[in-house]
Amino acid sequence: MEKDHNYLLLLTTCPNMEVARALAQHLLENHLVACVNMLPHIHSMYLWQDQIMNDAEALLLFKTRREHYATIEQILSQKHPYDVPELIAIPIVTGLPRYLAWIDSVVMGKNQESHPKIGLHHEN
Repeated sequence: MEKDHNYLLLLTTCPNMEVARALAQHLLENHLVACVNMLPHIHSMYLWQDQIMNDAEALLLFKTRREHYATIEQILSQKHPYDVPELIAIPIVTGLPRYLAWIDSVVMGKNQESHPKIGLHHEN
């Protein structure tokens, strides 16, 4: 089991799926994240300029390595349409070693393997 917390789960919200896809595509193409989960229909309530806001948003979950955080933060600060985009990093304390190795292979430019889920799907 990995215990060095070199891996992060990052969260950000977007105003719509078009923005979410564009951000995900950019980070994936630049090998800054290994995987992005997109949850298109979340509902957010938050305080903004002394008002309670109530918005439909998309949530992105990124899997990456800690050393890419600063670059991802800079990209989101530049490309995200929100004045103050949400970006939260959660350390991945442990995980399936094959999955963590796959993250390494994608974001560190090592010999890229197929996603570990390939081959686990049942053919119909």
